[in-house]
Amino acid sequence: MPRRLIALEGNTQRLDGGAMFGNCPRALWERWIAPDDRHRIPLACRGLLVDEGDRLVLFETGVGAFFEPKLRDRYGVVEDRHVLLDSLAAHGLSHEDVQVAVLSHLHFDHAGGLLTPYRDGAQPELLFPRARFVVGRRAWERARAPHPRDRASFIPELPELLERSGRLEIVDGERAESLGPGYRFFVSDGHTPGMLVSEIDTGRGPLVFAADLIPGRPWTHLPITMGYDRFAERVIDEKRELLDDLHARRGALFFTHDATTPFARPARDERGRFQAVPVDAGGFGG
Repeated sequence: MPRRLIALEGNTQRLDGGAMFGNCPRALWERWIAPDDRHRIPLACRGLLVDEGDRLVLFETGVGAFFEPKLRDRYGVVEDRHVLLDSLAAHGLSHEDVQVAVLSHLHFDHAGGLLTPYRDGAQPELLFPRARFVVGRRAWERARAPHPRDRASFIPELPELLERSGRLEIVDGERAESLGPGYRFFVSDGHTPGMLVSEIDTGRGPLVFAADLIPGRPWTHLPITMGYDRFAERVIDEKRELLDDLHARRGALFFTHDATTPFARPARDERGRFQAVPVDAGGFGG
């Protein structure tokens, strides 16, 4: 049967618009996303659930609700409940039903949803008790030994919890044993070392979980990068390669951070520049 694709909304956050748009001037980026009175823009932190009929594969878990109240305010996470778990429940599912969880990298806004919600005085615990956790080797190594520039982006307790689970799969190539056929990775280094960008064969064409290489529709424009990116020029080169290939194959993108659009097809405007055209979960391929 064709793979069923479900965009799972997670906890939202608000981050500084200037940081999210790098050297792009505010006069331009605020046409795309209006900031609030603290100069922050709204961002989704959603996951992609692939229902294979007899197996559930989840791509990322969002930021979740693990932050203590002070950090929740600092990073603009409004909800104090674990919204991704609510989204699973709306489909009659639980985190206990997920067999594979793929993590592009271990920044808190992509992997925090692996953890139980914050409780005063309690240590975080790992959710998804039946899942194999798939992460790239260099992304894993970065999480174990962060650089001072991005140390605050990682959850110190998470690597040990993943190791102790006995269900961690660290991958070096474009395939993961836990996933089997129909999935492949390529590695992106522009945002953070070793980030896995996943391609899913949907039966209707390729779908790429773009992670932080292309976090949302505005970042489909090649020159637009984030201040959080490790190497902005490399991000641009990686985006160009991905979009050229995906456009030629009539594929689609999944955005984890776009506040309104989970799925979009890359297209070119009249000047040949890339843009993202929203589609629904079945609106690509062929």
